[in-house]
Amino acid sequence: MNQNKSMNLGLLYFSATGNTEKISRVIKNRLEEFGCTVDMIDITPLSSRKGGFDCTSYDALILGAPVHSWRIPRVVREWLPNLSGDGKKCAIFLTYGGFQINPAHYTTSQLLQKQGFSVVSSAEFLAFHTFNIGGWKAMEGRPDESDIAVAREYAEIIYARFSGKDSNLVGELEKTGHPEELLDKIEGFRFRILTQVPTRQGADCCMCRECEEFCPTGAIDAMTGETDPSRCIACLGCVLRCPEGVLMINDMTPSWEFKLKGEHITEEEMNGKKSRIYL
Repeated sequence: MNQNKSMNLGLLYFSATGNTEKISRVIKNRLEEFGCTVDMIDITPLSSRKGGFDCTSYDALILGAPVHSWRIPRVVREWLPNLSGDGKKCAIFLTYGGFQINPAHYTTSQLLQKQGFSVVSSAEFLAFHTFNIGGWKAMEGRPDESDIAVAREYAEIIYARFSGKDSNLVGELEKTGHPEELLDKIEGFRFRILTQVPTRQGADCCMCRECEEFCPTGAIDAMTGETDPSRCIACLGCVLRCPEGVLMINDMTPSWEFKLKGEHITEEEMNGKKSRIYL
């Protein structure tokens, strides 16, 4: 006799390079094995975040996002106040390229709690770094089978906490003593590495407009092939998705060794990191 509890779950995810989407699908598939109905809602394109989002039809929510400079992307942080938790349970998972991840778990949980959600758990998954598109070598080949295994395990934990088989909420997450102004400044460091935002540099293209339609901030104009640097968040989803490969950025290779030294870590140490779950 199947004693699993059927639930209707919403899985919201932001995924410019496909890493968070990949983990989302693993979690969705495992939860469906428990009899849950899981709607995956892609909140990456700007059009997907127009207006609010109605949570009332879901028993609980899952939020997945990458880490951009110690926090989830600003566009997601600014959109979350559109959600109303009304006491619903929520699980978090983050993807990151091997460098600093905290205080992303804590700040994300605080945003969700402010909207009335009860955060039951959080997890982090290793994934190739966005800047690998420009020449870095951070977490190449991740997420791999080891990360997928942790994602399946995490889905089991989410199910137990959502269904009430495990009534615990997430424990204490690593806080930050850094003021918001400093975190904002750290966020801006991305553009000391990405010094040329995506552009066609006058090259012709098929005008599929995929870059413009996908852009999380509406920063790129497909007709001109130019990106507004004041709106770009350096997610590089447009570069990755361009079917003709005509969107160009600067070569980031020279900054790779500098980044490793600045973070006091070697490639070998980075590659030894493992995805993990916070309960």
